[in-house]
Amino acid sequence: MKRLIFIFFSLLSLAAHADLKVLATVPEWGALAQEIGGKHADVFIATGGLQDPHRVQARPSLIARARNADLVVATGAELEIGWLPIILRNSGNPRVQPGQPGNFEAARAVRMLEVPTRLDRADGDVHAGGNPHIHTDPRNILKVGEALTARMAQLDAANASSYRANFKDFAERWKAAMAKWEASAAPLRGLHVVTQHKAFPYLYDWLGIVEVATLEPKPGVEPAVSYLSQVMNDVATQKPRMVIRAAWNSPQPTEWFSEHAHIPGVVLPFTVGGSNQAKDLFSLFDDTVAQLLRVSN
Repeated sequence: MKRLIFIFFSLLSLAAHADLKVLATVPEWGALAQEIGGKHADVFIATGGLQDPHRVQARPSLIARARNADLVVATGAELEIGWLPIILRNSGNPRVQPGQPGNFEAARAVRMLEVPTRLDRADGDVHAGGNPHIHTDPRNILKVGEALTARMAQLDAANASSYRANFKDFAERWKAAMAKWEASAAPLRGLHVVTQHKAFPYLYDWLGIVEVATLEPKPGVEPAVSYLSQVMNDVATQKPRMVIRAAWNSPQPTEWFSEHAHIPGVVLPFTVGGSNQAKDLFSLFDDTVAQLLRVSN
């Protein structure tokens, strides 16, 4: 009897530790990994919704998370180049190093936009593989989800069927939501906008919005008032309807431009947790479309 009890509790202990331990670099991939993983995934997200994903401190706590992770889910395309390599290197975990099955880069699953024709650090924070903010197009969420499901199934074959079933359910709900968002956002097609940081080219590509200027003189470089004045004069004839920033951007450039150009400023959540309304992937796009429509009429 004692032996049976020991075996029983040993099996319980194994089950308790059977979760796939996932370290997601940003909230959108953490939310997606949780949708796919369900009860079999233990997901930790390295950054918050109001945090600049380009600039993150490689804290000891994140190194410890990477040391114990089975899977690291990152955007890639050099978004995390300033901090994730330090975490992975110091983790000493061979499973999650670049090129290993435990290292997943979402950008590899989609078509990249704004791929530079030349690389020069004098041009600012330019990403060699293209603009990394792929998640602002919900069509990319599906593509990344399909690839991430396959990777999670590979790493945790015992729960592969559960991962595939979870993603199938998510994809069905996501496609229905996309149809609703696209119908609601139809009035935005062809709308001219100014953007503070080039955070939304994929969103604009999806909705047919036209970006006529950015407030940053170079990606990642804060604009001076003289530069903002120049942008305002340059786009006057193109009649932008709004100026847009991500929730984690500094508010001052957008506020200055909004006041002096006499157009509304719009703050988009950008990712899960970027606003009080954006609590998951679905409400992220609910809020994004709602904020754009709120000032477009």
